[in-house]
Amino acid sequence: MSILTIARRAALAGVSVTTALALAACGSAGDHGAGSGHETPGAGGVSAEASAAAEFGDADVMFAQMMIPHHQQAVQMSDLAASRAQDAEVKRLAAQIKAAQAPEIATMTAWLTAWGRPVPSGSPAEGHGSGADHDMPGMMSDEDMTGLAATSGTEFDRKFVTMMIAHHEGAVTMAEDEIAKGANAEVKALAQQIRTAQRAEIDTMKKILARL
Repeated sequence: MSILTIARRAALAGVSVTTALALAACGSAGDHGAGSGHETPGAGGVSAEASAAAEFGDADVMFAQMMIPHHQQAVQMSDLAASRAQDAEVKRLAAQIKAAQAPEIATMTAWLTAWGRPVPSGSPAEGHGSGADHDMPGMMSDEDMTGLAATSGTEFDRKFVTMMIAHHEGAVTMAEDEIAKGANAEVKALAQQIRTAQRAEIDTMKKILARL
């Protein structure tokens, strides 16, 4: 066998080894890529599940179950203002309250559903009449709501603002309780948002009441 032949065979052998190594490397890289592809959705799924099953406690559940009917009553009061209020600032404030609290009701309802906990049903008045009034500070009675609906003009404006100040103060108390005792970060964040927004609205309403 000539040196040239040996060289050629060695060269060919080298090419084969190199090729095999290259293919093995590609195969390994391909297997890794496939594995990574499966791991990514899995990791995402775990994250999604962790998010859906985020830690929550009794305080979080109670906050949502109480604040939903509390907010619903504020929305009812705001709806009355649309046709009965005379003061432009009262009307604007009522619309602002409804615009903020209606989406919050939907958010809290979604939380309770995700947690497998009961969602308050019926009207706020029904919830109040069931004995929940001592648990929901600032909640108006059936008589309060009937009296508000029976007024209009400046009389309505004064009554609405007076009642809504008390209603908001109750919500702030509930929010502070959640901030102190809650376990779920999202619920506590909403409680902080409610406390900040409603404190500001209380200040505004006190100014309105002073000039009415």
